[in-house]
Amino acid sequence: MPLRTPPPSSSSSSNFHLSNQTNTNKLGRKKPRAAVTMPLCSFYASTSLPVAKPHHSTKPSPAAAAAAAATTVPTMTAGEAALTPLHLPELPSHTRDKILSLELMGVDYGRALTLNPSLRDASPESIHSIVTFLQTRGGLQFKDLGRVFGMCPSILTSSVRHDLAPVLAFLTTGLGVPESAYRRVLVKCPRVLACSVRDQLTPALLYLRRLGFRDARALAFQDPVLLVSSVERTMAPKLEFLRDGLGMPREDAVAMVVRCPALFTFNVERNFKPKFKYLVEEMGGGVEDVKAFPQYFTFSLEKRIAPRHRAAVEAGVVLPLPDMLKATDDEFTEMIAKESERIISGASEL
Repeated sequence: MPLRTPPPSSSSSSNFHLSNQTNTNKLGRKKPRAAVTMPLCSFYASTSLPVAKPHHSTKPSPAAAAAAAATTVPTMTAGEAALTPLHLPELPSHTRDKILSLELMGVDYGRALTLNPSLRDASPESIHSIVTFLQTRGGLQFKDLGRVFGMCPSILTSSVRHDLAPVLAFLTTGLGVPESAYRRVLVKCPRVLACSVRDQLTPALLYLRRLGFRDARALAFQDPVLLVSSVERTMAPKLEFLRDGLGMPREDAVAMVVRCPALFTFNVERNFKPKFKYLVEEMGGGVEDVKAFPQYFTFSLEKRIAPRHRAAVEAGVVLPLPDMLKATDDEFTEMIAKESERIISGASEL
């Protein structure tokens, strides 16, 4: 749910001044109450939502280690956290407010600062404006913030007007995503929010459309990571390897990635080369096999491909590549047993 946004403070501090409440004097006239100062961290805690665990549990940087350690509250509710004394006396009040606010969202401040040094100078108010925009316009829920900011801390220092608003507009105009479905895309791939519409998202979409990706909405929902992938450094080189490295016509390579877009996310040296080598040298396969079943590259060589191939060889059976790899462990065991029984029955009849 969107956060209830308090009225902005007229001072330069990070506290909110709530003065819209009234009481009644002896004559029955209403008079304003004295202003109540509320730090942003207390505002986030007052939502009474569970405190999110940090999305990443890596060790914070030395500069923020003490602050991060002092503000780790992974098992308390937000209300309980607000009542827990967290002592950061060596830091200015606005910095303490910022750190505590991020920790309540589930963001590891030490890691975020390491990945985005500009966060050091960001004010709590600027971060709050980004949170409010992403909740009211992007549909994010409080529980999503730890994942979104944890995976991509640069969003915390972005511009709502120049960076975030154009991305949401692109989701609708470029990809056909309705506003009600923004959250689905943003939670699946937070990096979308950190990309330039002009320099990254639009060129990637045009490239994918030229390859044959016709359903832009399906692309946004199922494979948004392709939209944040570089055409020149990521997608084009991998398509080139499928064509030249494996030795197939370009149209066949294109057909493979359209059928299995995940191919664009795999590393050539750690995925394509060793798996294709095993297919050729150990399994007696070749290019035609991966053209017919490009999903072969999505399976683990050590945990799925090699063990199942060895099991089939030991049982003396031959299984189609898709059947061998796509089956569950129980289904694979059953296939091996049935095929072995069929072979034995056929031999006995002879």
